[in-house]
Amino acid sequence: MGLHPHIMEGLDAMRFENPTPVQAQAIPRILNGESILASAQTGTGKTAAFLLPVLSKIEADPKPGIQCLIVVPTRELALQIDQNLQGLSYFTGVSSMPIYGGGDGTSFDQEKKAIQTGVDVLIATPGRLNSHFNLGYVKTDSVSFFILDEADRMLDMGFIADITRFREKLPKKLQTLMFSATMPQKIRDLAKQIMENPTEINIAISKPAENILQVAYSLYDHQKVALVGELLKGKNLNSVIVFCSTRKAVGALERKLSKQGLSCAAISSDLEQDEREQIMLDFRNRKITVLVATDLVSRGIDIANIELVINYDIPNDAEDYVHRIGRTARADTDGMAITLISPDEQHKFRRIEQLIEKEVRKLPLPEGFEPGPEYRAEGGKPRNNNRHKGGKPRNKFQKSKRKPGKNTSRQTNKPQQG
Repeated sequence: MGLHPHIMEGLDAMRFENPTPVQAQAIPRILNGESILASAQTGTGKTAAFLLPVLSKIEADPKPGIQCLIVVPTRELALQIDQNLQGLSYFTGVSSMPIYGGGDGTSFDQEKKAIQTGVDVLIATPGRLNSHFNLGYVKTDSVSFFILDEADRMLDMGFIADITRFREKLPKKLQTLMFSATMPQKIRDLAKQIMENPTEINIAISKPAENILQVAYSLYDHQKVALVGELLKGKNLNSVIVFCSTRKAVGALERKLSKQGLSCAAISSDLEQDEREQIMLDFRNRKITVLVATDLVSRGIDIANIELVINYDIPNDAEDYVHRIGRTARADTDGMAITLISPDEQHKFRRIEQLIEKEVRKLPLPEGFEPGPEYRAEGGKPRNNNRHKGGKPRNKFQKSKRKPGKNTSRQTNKPQQG
């Protein structure tokens, strides 16, 4: 692929064999000096797709000062990219530094010292990068690569003005690499502002893993909280994510579930980054059973052994559904995804079923619930009247307390993490 021998040595040590589709398309073009606008979701190997050629070019032509600036939406993603970079650059002389908010004054001073001493690759969240820019600590004269990862997430979080401002501070001639899980018009508009004639790469969104059991309930909005409680109470579950589309809904649902005695916490961009990190640590360590979250958690965050994902509401973007339920059934485990569909959300869920090319099974509401609304297919043809006819629904999730079993389709190519 034309990568530097020191990079190839690292790939051999990490047992890389075949590139993923996004890597096969992006790496030669980046090595050729092209700017890239790529649509590729988490898990496709996109992180290595931009790190490998950039590290190769830096190793081949080392210079003093920051050579690559990577901007990401969250602290967690900054740390993950830096961890991947450390592995891929093990046999090189390339240095890196993640900078992010949420720490104390000591961490800020350490970042300042590292930046001023000299670092090849700077990985930053927008807020923290702004702080260092405003104080004059970041010198950009030597920057040759400007990378935006999870660009759509950054726009959703309100960082578009920051991104354009960062670009204005960089040299006019450089390679810009923008990676986004989705490609809405606002991403294309941003690309026009900060890039010249980028090469587009579109990797089709993958379908949900076969070892995810997908089911749904058609119900009214006022039934949702009670149903989530019914689904979770008394079940032998250790790790559940409940996704909501708004920060307000996340906070409200977490309070209601806590009142029902469930061990849960809420996470959204409303929290400071150190608060988010502590919640994620507690969730990974099973101190928290239920994580109520916005789509902040649906991309770029690798959490093992999620047993159940609940879509409390339907995402506006059908692709976000795939990202959400992709948090479960990772590595060698099975998983389950339950979606709650109100009447106003049925059209959104039909788009999801079209995207994944599958009709998700609609279950009757549990005993004791009033009948939910009829779920209708496109054109109004009923698919499921959702009326409960007595007894518990025949639902694998409700019948069994067993943890998800093993699946033999384990994927071990670690550097493919996005």
